[in-house]
Amino acid sequence: MGKEIIKEFKPTSWSIDNKVSIYVLVFIISIFGIINYNSIPKEQIPEIVIPNILVNTVYPGASPEDVENLITRPIEKQLKSVKDVKKITSNNIQDFSMVVVEFNAGVDLAEAKQRVKDAVDKARSDLPTDLKTDPMVMEIDLSQIPIMYINISGNYSLEKLNTYAEKLQDEIESFSEISRVDIVGAPEREIQINLDMYKMHAVQATISNVEQAIAYENMTISGGNIDINGLSYSLRVNGEFKNMDEIRNIYFKTSGGGLVKLSDIAEVVDTSKKLESYARFNGKNVVTLNIIKKSGQNLLDASDKIKSLLQDFKENKVKEDVSFDLSGDQSKFTRSVLNELNNMIIIGFILVVVILMFFMGVTNAFFVSLAAPLSMALAYIVLPEINFTMNMLVMFSFIFALGIIVDDAIVVIENTHRIFQKHKGQWDIIKSAKVA
Repeated sequence: MGKEIIKEFKPTSWSIDNKVSIYVLVFIISIFGIINYNSIPKEQIPEIVIPNILVNTVYPGASPEDVENLITRPIEKQLKSVKDVKKITSNNIQDFSMVVVEFNAGVDLAEAKQRVKDAVDKARSDLPTDLKTDPMVMEIDLSQIPIMYINISGNYSLEKLNTYAEKLQDEIESFSEISRVDIVGAPEREIQINLDMYKMHAVQATISNVEQAIAYENMTISGGNIDINGLSYSLRVNGEFKNMDEIRNIYFKTSGGGLVKLSDIAEVVDTSKKLESYARFNGKNVVTLNIIKKSGQNLLDASDKIKSLLQDFKENKVKEDVSFDLSGDQSKFTRSVLNELNNMIIIGFILVVVILMFFMGVTNAFFVSLAAPLSMALAYIVLPEINFTMNMLVMFSFIFALGIIVDDAIVVIENTHRIFQKHKGQWDIIKSAKVA
């Protein structure tokens, strides 16, 4: 038989010779791993960058053919010269044009959006002059998906429910984790001035006279500064309307030279705009708050803060019988997967210790089981440095990797014992571990 070739891996050999240093390193990894685990943002899905920019243009009264010729083609002509564009597609329907600009993977989305905006600006001279709104350039941002919905309902008008929605909106938007809160299904206040054309004709008043009178009366004007006894005071003329009677009592001069009171020729009504968005919950109309989280912020912290605020709001600031129901709460799924990951680590540690102690002894089984939580702690330290968050994909990857980590530890310890038994009486356990 030939002489057995003995090889060692120097980092492993150094670790075996300096076990106190390794114990200290394990302790440091554990502490920093726990700290980072609490600070890593938790999300439902990872931030996925879709390198597409949309250019949407509304042109009322135009057919699909007119939209294509007058809107889409001039915009596409300028977009063709934009750098890093992979593909341009467009859709033209009645009154609306949508151009999708797909960029190459890896492009900076903010820079790509700015390039598209510049191209659209160049195309404006070729667009119809009667466009009511400019083309809208927007990106596809999955982080703008609401993390939860608050549905406000009760035996009250939507206007009354909207007052609670606006109060909640202000408080929730003050949280550092929240980007914005959108109110859906709430009516918007509108002051209607319904003119009587026969009375207008009788006093020789025009719509233009009424518009100018209302605009001039509803103004707050700065009057400059005045110096009194060495002090400078700011003057301001506050002329904004505070109630409906102020609008009704406006006097203005007509085209015929007469002085007319607005209420004599028009009915002034405090009402609401026609609803453009609707929200329903459990079969009834509600006012809904769509809560959108800031990119990279902790979903669980945001959810806990909102639920705590909602509980306090219901107990201390709402006297009427108004219901606040949560729906579409993404934190439930994230919390469930996170708890499953933690349970897998704990259960795996216990099961490995219990099973391996019969074959390797309690000490070896304990060190094998430590491989799982230590690997997790080390991963928690690395994740923030590579801009990863704790989301479903990352957590499921951890769960799959746990079995591999424990298997590796079992193989190393079993190999150490095999070599030690093979050279029993010749090699001690330290040399056997180095060779293993």
